Amino acid sequence: MTIDHLTGEPAYLQLARILREMITSGQIAPRQPMPSIKTLTQQYGVAKGTAEKALGVLRSEGLVVTVPGRGVYVVDR
Repeated sequence: MTIDHLTGEPAYLQLARILREMITSGQIAPRQPMPSIKTLTQQYGVAKGTAEKALGVLRSEGLVVTVPGRGVYVVDR
């Protein structure tokens, strides 16, 4: 999956959708870490702020939680 910079949809929402699908499909299992910001920027060609905003969307949806000093993890549902 890639980010299409030519659509009207913001890149952070596209990235959030991709990551959400990875979580709901089980590709990233509960209690597992999400890819790092650096990994997301390199893999999807987005800015650091875009990756952070995408993770923020997932956090607001209750799909992930930030563990200070450790990273972002998928919530165990």
